[in-house]
Amino acid sequence: MAFPTDRPRRLRINPSVRSLVRENRLSPAQLILPLFVTHGTGKTEPIPSMPDVFRHSVDRLPRIVGEAMASGIKSVILFGIPETKDEAGTSALDPEGPVPVAVRMLKKDFPGLVVMTDVCIDEYTTHGHCGLVRDNRVDNDSTLECLSGMALVHAQAGADIVAPSDMMDGRVQAIRKRLDQKGFQDTLILSYAVKYASSFYGPFRDAMMSGPRFGDRSSYQMDPANRREAFREAALDIEEGADILMVKPALPYLDILRDLADRHDLPLCAYQVSGEYSTLMAAGKEGWIDIDRAILETLTSIRRAGASMIITYFAIRAARLLAQADQT
Repeated sequence: MAFPTDRPRRLRINPSVRSLVRENRLSPAQLILPLFVTHGTGKTEPIPSMPDVFRHSVDRLPRIVGEAMASGIKSVILFGIPETKDEAGTSALDPEGPVPVAVRMLKKDFPGLVVMTDVCIDEYTTHGHCGLVRDNRVDNDSTLECLSGMALVHAQAGADIVAPSDMMDGRVQAIRKRLDQKGFQDTLILSYAVKYASSFYGPFRDAMMSGPRFGDRSSYQMDPANRREAFREAALDIEEGADILMVKPALPYLDILRDLADRHDLPLCAYQVSGEYSTLMAAGKEGWIDIDRAILETLTSIRRAGASMIITYFAIRAARLLAQADQT
């Protein structure tokens, strides 16, 4: 029996049918809004390299979080900017720091919100590295105590999920052990299992004022040329007790995301990082691309590659675009 050669074309003609047969769907509930939380009060500070993104003091968070929830977003991840920094990142352990205070406020005022917190000391140290420095090198093992303590402070404040982004070996196990010992068995760990040493982090480091003062982070972040290493890193974090795995950045590593989705059954998160955001924003501002279409196309590609959830600075804008699409 001969089949009509125009069957695929007919499926594309009718927009309603096209939506009906769509293979991958993106919803606001799958988007996570990253928020930069700074010390002090009354602050909404623009970030020049990230248009329309700001540093907020805790008292300014309810407006943007309310806006996000009204658009259908149910999750945020917090990154803290302390008032003081030192070599050991001690502000990361302060229960009255910007992140713990923000967690307590958000869990009280927005009980349906999933609150995630970044666990890394780069923004709390004067040297800007993700681990403690000994003799001009990052000391993996001595950093674990600090990271597990930071995660505990966030869990005690009410964080639903802690997200270690440091890439120190053994940190998931150290955090899981510390949380379990203190009665926080239900606090989830979203591990930045596969975090590449990427050129796309620049605007984030501007936002956090956390660029390394010497060297770079390639000794503990992954080589962009490596694929099999991602499998090893993910497998180790699963063994240590991770509940969710992260791939970062998203767009340059969609192949890795797909590989992990095929290999593991844990939920996968992808981070559309600051450089991806700023690149699209710059091209959109110049009129070189249709920015709204590019937002949804890139997020859909990340979802198609296997992400269960996506951290993106476009979260609110994308949620509104999705709502508009549903109404047409």
